Parts: sequence; C-alpha cells; structure tokens
Amino acid sequence: MSTPTPTPTPSPTPQTATARIHNIGYRHYDGPRLGIPYARLSLFTHSLRGAYGLGRSARSKILPFALAAIMAVPALVMVAVAVTVGMNSLPIGYTEYALFMQPIIGLYLALAGPQLVSLDQRYHTLPLYFSRPLEHADYVRAKAAALAAALFVFTAVPVVLLYIGALLAKLSPADETLGFGKGLLFSAVFSVLHAAIALLIASLTPRRGFGVAAIIGALTVPYFAVTSVQFVVAEQGSGSLDSVGWLAMLSPGSLLDGFQGALLGGTTEFPHQYAPSGAMGAGYLAVIAGVTALCYVLLLRRYRKAGL
Repeated sequence: MSTPTPTPTPSPTPQTATARIHNIGYRHYDGPRLGIPYARLSLFTHSLRGAYGLGRSARSKILPFALAAIMAVPALVMVAVAVTVGMNSLPIGYTEYALFMQPIIGLYLALAGPQLVSLDQRYHTLPLYFSRPLEHADYVRAKAAALAAALFVFTAVPVVLLYIGALLAKLSPADETLGFGKGLLFSAVFSVLHAAIALLIASLTPRRGFGVAAIIGALTVPYFAVTSVQFVVAEQGSGSLDSVGWLAMLSPGSLLDGFQGALLGGTTEFPHQYAPSGAMGAGYLAVIAGVTALCYVLLLRRYRKAGL
C-alpha cells in the first residue's frame, strides 16, 4: 500500500505591508523626581482625607462628620451654660472630655480604621503600593500617622470649644490656658494609643464589617470588665484602693483615665474618685508607650509581605 504524500503547509503570508506605528503621545519624563518623602506625604494626606470621607462620595462623608458633630455638641452646651449662668469653672475638665465621650470616639475609630487599611487588602492594592519606592515601614508610618492625626482633630476640636467658652465666661485666663494645654497633650496621647490599637486590629482582616466589630469589642469589653472589677475591689476596703489604680492598666480607656488623673491633675472615674500616685502615673506612661510600640512592631510584621 502506498503512503499518501503529505500536503505541504502553506507558509504564513508576511504582514509587513499592513503594519503601522502609532504615536499615542507617550514621552520620556525629564522633570524633577520628588522621591520617597513626597510619596509618604501623599499617602499620609490621602489617608487623612479618607478618614473623614473627603475625596469620596457624599454618603461616605455623612457618618464621620455626623460623629464629629455629636462629639462637639456637649462642649457647645457646656459653653452656653457657662456663659449664661456665669459659672466659676467648666462642668468638665479639658483632660476628661475625651473619656466622657469614649463611645462616640470608639464608633469613629471603628469607622476610620478599616477604611484606611482593610480596603487595601480587600481590593489587592498593596502590591501596587509596594511596587513603588515605598517600603512596608513607610506604609505603616503613613497610615498610623494619618489615623492618629484624624483622631487628634476629632478629640481636640471640642477642647478648643471649651477653651473659647471659658474665655467668654471670663474665667481665669492663666488657669484655663494651662488646662487647655493639658487637654491638647492628653488628646495627643489618647490619639496615638487608640490609633495604633485600631489600626492593628483593622489590618488583620480585609472585611470591613469584621474590623468594625473587632475594634468596638476591643475598646469596650475590657473597659467595662476592668471597671466592674475595680468597683468590686474597692468594696473590700480602703486598703484595696491601690489595686484599683493598678487594675486600670488592663484596658485602654481606664489606662488613659489613670494617666490624666495621675500626671495631668484631672479627676478620674475610678471608685471613690481614687487619685493615682505619681509612681502609678509613671507606670501608666510606660504601659502606653509599650502598647503603642508593640502595635507598631506587629503592624510591621503584618505588612512584611506585599501579597496580602
């Protein structure tokens, strides 16, 4: 039987006659290179705006600004009362206002924290960030600084309103200025600690809802647990009051309450308005610094890999 001769495959027709080169306008960039510092600043600015919904839809701005308004309303009411009645002092101290409004601050943190980091994981934009000269530490620093700055504005604006009201009520300018300075210092410490905690929690999940629930739980459950134990211990007698102060180190809210009571001259919400000693105040400050540094280190470890 004869083998059929294979049919030769026709060679491809050259397409050179139909090839075209199109100039679509790409040009080599010869301008100044702004470098990594500018990239860090841009990420910080973008994140700070995002914490208040700026640059996004109108619906994204409603909750941040509504919470900010709720945060400021009690301060305005106190100012109006102080001016109208002619009080000798403000109803609440500058360092105590943020503690008084902790539930609202917790809601804002639960809203802003996941907005800053969880969405980057959900939409896989982290590899895009790290494909640029930005390092993982640059990303963490920019996000932490942005959330701390946003929270500082959130907590400091009511303090400024209280100060203006105190001056309008013709209270002692020297005393009120000193208290105002302590209030701003407390707002800064409060913001740095809470921003580090909230950002670490939010970085653990790409789900915004999970981040919101986890942040609220981490800020509220330990506070109420510590407060309950403090009151139980206080009922054991005056010899147990020192334990009330040390127990405050177990939750962020009570820790900061003890800090402002021991080092800034504020009144605490501890049982019997217990005033912590200076030694306890140093301990509070050490714990605040340690927790903040630990959260930062864990954030760096979290973002060690770009492909989250």
